[in-house]
Amino acid sequence: MTNSEMSGSSPFKMRLVHLDLKGAPPKVSYLSEVFPLFHALGANGLLLEYEDMFPYEGHLRLLRAKHAYSPPEIKEILHLATLNELEVIPLVQTFGHMEFVLKHEALAHLREVALFPNTLNPHEAESLALVGAMISQVMELHPGARWLHVGCDEVYYLGEGETSRRWLQQEHNTKARLCLSHMKAVACHVLARHPTTTPLVWDDMLRAIPEDQLSASGVPQLVEPVLWDYGADLDIHGKGLLMEKYRKCGFLRLWAASAFKGATGASQALTPIEHHLRNNVQWLQVAASVPADMLQGIVLTGWQRYDHFSVLCELLPVGIPSLAICLQLLLHGGFVEDIKARVENFLGISSLEITDFTSEGAGSFPGSDILALITHVTLHLRSSVDALLERDSPPEAEPLATVGLPVRVCPQVRDRLVQPLPPQAEAHPPGHGPAHPASGAQPPGQVEHLGAGAGGRPASCLLPGRCGRVAGGEREAQLAAAAGFGAGPQGSSRHWPQPALGSGPLREGAEPEPSAGAAALSRPAPRPPATGSTPSADGHHWKDQWKTPRRRHTGAC
Repeated sequence: MTNSEMSGSSPFKMRLVHLDLKGAPPKVSYLSEVFPLFHALGANGLLLEYEDMFPYEGHLRLLRAKHAYSPPEIKEILHLATLNELEVIPLVQTFGHMEFVLKHEALAHLREVALFPNTLNPHEAESLALVGAMISQVMELHPGARWLHVGCDEVYYLGEGETSRRWLQQEHNTKARLCLSHMKAVACHVLARHPTTTPLVWDDMLRAIPEDQLSASGVPQLVEPVLWDYGADLDIHGKGLLMEKYRKCGFLRLWAASAFKGATGASQALTPIEHHLRNNVQWLQVAASVPADMLQGIVLTGWQRYDHFSVLCELLPVGIPSLAICLQLLLHGGFVEDIKARVENFLGISSLEITDFTSEGAGSFPGSDILALITHVTLHLRSSVDALLERDSPPEAEPLATVGLPVRVCPQVRDRLVQPLPPQAEAHPPGHGPAHPASGAQPPGQVEHLGAGAGGRPASCLLPGRCGRVAGGEREAQLAAAAGFGAGPQGSSRHWPQPALGSGPLREGAEPEPSAGAAALSRPAPRPPATGSTPSADGHHWKDQWKTPRRRHTGAC
C-alpha cells in the first residue's frame, strides 16, 4: 500500500520533515540514504532551513559558512527529494533570528537594536533590499517552489530601536502595525517576483494581534501562517479558537507544526520519544476538532540549535526513531496497534522503547551507529567523564568550553555530517556597556530580552540564545556551553562532554579545528571584509535588487 493510499486517514495532506541546517548539517551522501526512509515512513515534503549553509554569492557571500553546500550540492539535494516524492519548501529568515546575517560588521547597522544581531530594522530600505537579495538567490536554486517560508518568528526587541521608538510615538503606530508592515513588504516582494509561490510565516507574532488589525493589514491575503506548538500538553481547545480567529481574519489556509526532536532542551543529547509522540497525538486531536479543509499540512520540526550561537541538541540520526513514530502516527491518523511494529521493522530495531532511552539494539537505519555511540556515552559514561573533569580541573579553571581544546571527531559522525561546529561570532556589537559585557565576558548568544516576543518573558530577563520553540512558546534556560559540552548532573555547574555534539566532523581533507564556540568566547573572530557599496560581479549592488514590485497580488500589496 502506498503512502497516498494510507494517508486517506490522515487529516494532513502535507507532512513535511524540517531539516535545521544551521547545526550539524548532513552530507548529501547521508541525505541520499535517509530520504527514501522519510518517504517510506509517510513524509511527502521537506522544509529546508538553510541559514548559513546556503551558497550565497556576490555581496551576500559573507553569509555562507565555511562548509556551506555548493550550488551543485543544492541541486543534488533537490534531485534526491524529487526521486523520493518529497516536495521541498525552502526557509529564509527575513525578520527575527537574523543572527547569521547581522553578526557581520558590514551589516550590523541594519540591526533593530545595535547591541543584538537577531532582529532586522524594519524601517531601513536597505533591510528590505537585503532580504530581497537573499530571497532572490534562494529562489533561483528552487525554481517552481510552491511555497517559500519567510520565518518572521520570535522578533525580539521589535520596537526597541531608536528609529522604532520615535515611530511609535506617532499616533496610531503600534508594534503590531510595525510587524505586519514588514511581513507585508516581504510577502509582496515574493509574490511580485514569484506569483505562483505562496509565502509561509511562523504564527507566534500574529497570535496576540486583534482580529480587526490583522484583517485590515492585508497580510491574511498574502501569507499562510504555520501554527507551532511543541508541548506534550498543548491546549487543544485554545488551538481551535486561534485557528478560527485566523480564518475570520482572512487567512485562506493554515499549517500546523509539531516537533520530532530539538524542542526539550538546548543541549539535549537523546530524544525523548514519548514527549514528541504525545505532541503529535494532540495535533491530531486539534485537526479533528476543526473543519477538514482548514489545515493544509503539518511540519515536523527537528531543531538542531535554538539559535545561531547556541550549542547543538540532538543530532538528526539520534532523532530518527522519534521521527519514524511521529510520521507513522500522522500518516495513519492515530496510534494504531501495529505502528510500533512497523517502525521497528523500518528501523531494524528489535524492541523500540518509547518511554525511555534503553531500546534493545540501535537498529540498522542510516546513522544508527551514531545513535548507539551517543546512547552509550550519555547513559553509561556520563558519571565517569564528569568525575574525570572534576579530578583534573582545579576549581578556578576555565570551563573546557572556553579554552579552545582540539576537536576529536568519531568517524561515524565525520562520514555523515558536514560541520556540527557552532558558528563563530564574526563581528561584535558596536559597543558594550556594564549591562551588556563584551563577547568574551558572556556566553555566545546570551542577550537581554527587552521587549515581549511571542511567549516572551518579562522585560530585562536574560534569555541565553533562542529558547523558544518548546512547549507552548515557553522559554527554557539554556546553559552557557560551547560546542561539545552540555549540562552536567543536576545541580552541578560543570559541563560534561557529549559525544559528537559540536565536535566535527569536517569535509574530507579538513583538519579538526578548535571549538568555534570556544573561539568566540576566548578571542575576537576575524572580521569579514567590508562590503560598502562595491558593485557585484554583474555590476549591481545587492541593494539595487529591491525594486518596485512588477505585479500586485490581489491588490493587497
